[in-house]
This record gives sequence, C-alpha cells and structure tokens, in this order.
Amino acid sequence: MMILRLALAAVISAYAAAQPASTSSSLVTYIFGDSLTEVGNNNYLQYSLARADFPYYGIDFSGGKTTGRFTNGRTIGDIISTKLGIPSPPPYLSLSQNDDAYLSGINYASGGAGILNETGIYFIQRLTFDDQINCFKKTKEVIRAKIGDRAASKHVNDAMYFIGLGSNDYVNNFLQPFMADGQQYTHDEFVELLSSTLHNQLTTIYKLGARKGLR
Repeated sequence: MMILRLALAAVISAYAAAQPASTSSSLVTYIFGDSLTEVGNNNYLQYSLARADFPYYGIDFSGGKTTGRFTNGRTIGDIISTKLGIPSPPPYLSLSQNDDAYLSGINYASGGAGILNETGIYFIQRLTFDDQINCFKKTKEVIRAKIGDRAASKHVNDAMYFIGLGSNDYVNNFLQPFMADGQQYTHDEFVELLSSTLHNQLTTIYKLGARKGLR
C-alpha cells in the first residue's frame, strides 16, 4: 500500500507539472484517506481516540499550530495541492451546508480509517471509507442545491479525486491479535476481501460522478 501511495504521488506530480497555468486555479480536488491525508476531521469527532490536536503536531506547518494533521508539517494531500497550484481542501466536518468551500474541494480523510468498516474500531470514532463516500454523496447534494443538477454533475465530473488508504486495514486490523479478521481470514482471503470491498466502493464513487482520479 505504501508503494501505491508513492506511485500515486509521483503520477499526480507529473500530471500537475503538465497542466497549463491558466487551468490550475480552477481545479477542484476531493481527497479520501486516512491519517496520511487527514487535515482535521477527527477533531470534530467528540469521542475519537485518533486525534492530532496537541503539540507537536503542526509545528512546521504554516502558523505553527496544531491543525489535526498527523505530522509536524504538511500531509501528502497538502503537497499534492501545492503541486497542482491550489489551496489544500478543508476538512469536511468543519463546513456548514452553506459554505462555498463545497465548490472548491473538500478533504474527507480520517485518521484510523480503512477500506473495511471494522478497521480501527478501537479508536471509537473515525470516518471509514464508507463514511467518507457518504459524506461525498451529501456534498454532491449540497452542490446540486447550490448550482442545479446539470452544473453539479459537470462539477463532480471535472474534479480530481485522490484516494489513499489501506495500510490501516493491516496495521489496525489484520495484524492485531485481538481483531476478528486476522483470525477469520487467511492472508490471501483478506487480500481478496480488501480488493472486492474496494472495487465496490470505487464503483459507488464512480456512480456519484467521479471520473478523474488516481486509485
């Protein structure tokens, strides 16, 4: 999964470098993932044990304050946004339904999230990938209410999607001796479970209008 993430970052960087300067400012990104791309969603979950709202998280980020990022500085999503020449999208849970940020990109990533809903369950609260997809579905509904159905469909079709997760399904699930999946499945069976689940999730995002993305 880490190799996949690095490959995605390299390809996106190449994509960004190839874009005309006049189009980069209008690019919209929607980011799904885990702690490697979270920008603060878990700070809005009252009982989450996966939080990065204390020192020294964020000390090397602009402003030097904690932002909910699980790093001292920028996440891979921040770096990609910089490469694309656009602001890093805000966390979904920080927005009100009237917020214009719905039209300029959103970050749904949540520390502890995985492909499977049971992954990271001992963090009590986090946005699983299914939760994030539901948040994106609600996002499209808000956009449709703002600009109409046809324009909303074009908006999500033209946006770029970054999806980076899967390591938690091992680190915080399969490899933990007290988690059921590690006892119930062989490694090959678990890989098949992840693959089939992810296939269905990506199909759902596609049906919601996502067309440009790296998976």
